[in-house]
Amino acid sequence: MRSLVLLLAVIIISCSGKGGENKELSHSENVKLEQYMVSGSKLYTIHCSSCHQSEGQGLAKLFPPISGSDYLDNNLEIIPCIIKNGLSGEITVNGVGYNQPMPAIPQLTNLEIAEITTYIYNSWGRSHGMVNVKDVEKMIENCKK
Repeated sequence: MRSLVLLLAVIIISCSGKGGENKELSHSENVKLEQYMVSGSKLYTIHCSSCHQSEGQGLAKLFPPISGSDYLDNNLEIIPCIIKNGLSGEITVNGVGYNQPMPAIPQLTNLEIAEITTYIYNSWGRSHGMVNVKDVEKMIENCKK
């Protein structure tokens, strides 16, 4: 009987979600977040990992880390613009200067950018929640100004 109670407790806990911000999401929102994460992971591997590496650790002093990046923590509103339009000029990430240009990826749709952004903001210890496509559209529109 104790084993059955313990098993039920484990099942209930494991079905309750990932914790963090995802606790408050409805089932459909959790499904959408998972879809964004799966697609974002694939897109990150194709478009980002050769420079920022598979675990977001960056590459020496050439390409900045995404994992644990204070730059990402402080600049969510411009990250979609950087993905779409690239970046040139020096940035400081975790106290280290990086001056390697990041190429633009203009062929990505706003949905794909939302998926990549959701993935990087919910990987490697982050749990920001979903960055939806409507927010990305607004962010990209704001970067044109």
